[in-house]
Amino acid sequence: MSYNFKETMNKPERLAPGHRMCAGCGGTIAVRNVLRGIHEGDKAVIGNATGCLEVSTFTYPYTAWEDSYIHNAFENAGATLSGVEGAYKALKRKGKLQDTNYKFITFGGDGGTYDIGLQSLSGAMERNQDLVYVCYDNGAYMNTGIQRSSATPMYADTTTTPVGSESNGKPQNRKDLASVIAAHDIPYVAQTTFVQNFKDLHIKSEKAIYTPGAAFLNIMAPCPRGWRYNTPDIMEICKLGVETCYWPLFEVVEGKWILNYEPKKKLPIEDFLRPQGRFKHLFKKGNEDLLEAFQKEVDRRWEDLLFRCSR
Repeated sequence: MSYNFKETMNKPERLAPGHRMCAGCGGTIAVRNVLRGIHEGDKAVIGNATGCLEVSTFTYPYTAWEDSYIHNAFENAGATLSGVEGAYKALKRKGKLQDTNYKFITFGGDGGTYDIGLQSLSGAMERNQDLVYVCYDNGAYMNTGIQRSSATPMYADTTTTPVGSESNGKPQNRKDLASVIAAHDIPYVAQTTFVQNFKDLHIKSEKAIYTPGAAFLNIMAPCPRGWRYNTPDIMEICKLGVETCYWPLFEVVEGKWILNYEPKKKLPIEDFLRPQGRFKHLFKKGNEDLLEAFQKEVDRRWEDLLFRCSR
């Protein structure tokens, strides 16, 4: 698939400005760029699990969405869009719908995807529903006060894993959700973020939307409030996530693992962690072992990914 940055950025916006999302919000950037993957003339039905995105873009009677939009509870976004997609197919078979081509896309944060909504997401994927589930992963329950989720990285400071004399932050590693979804044997799974002038994100979004059957996108979407970095640095944060191999770019197409980018020189994980206030305790004297443990886990997952992609 070809990519023209200027043409892509000049496509009509499907998420209108004037919403209430924070300045520099990674979730908004993810949504706008995913929706740019929809071809001109096609329409979409959007499902959205409760979270920052929902409460800030759809407050009845106001909406920032140009396409049909359904607000879902945390736990049932996958089930809701499964029902809509099934109804659409039935009505098309009966000749009750015009030839308009609809695409079905669900957005959820990591809390509503990794945790609370995992069961309905798993069901939609296992049934191979013709829809795309997009997780904008900002690594915590940001909407309700920065509580940890299973997507929160190890040692991150959150309101439910506070750093102090008795705690170094979240003690567990983050869940590898892309691998969990790939195990459902669906046509398309991909992991991406905001790099390469959004080329990787755009190409994978278009692939996901136009691949028949179930597709899943996991997008690292930094949160300046929860991660505590300088808002203008979001693109650099994403780049460092990729260059340190904390957030590798890959896709799984019909079960085949494909590595999309391998850094020429893999950077140490501290380059990614240092700009984020949620990890500032890791750089205090005496915490060198915590950084070593974090690096070891990143290395382990990276080597595992390389092995999968070499088969």
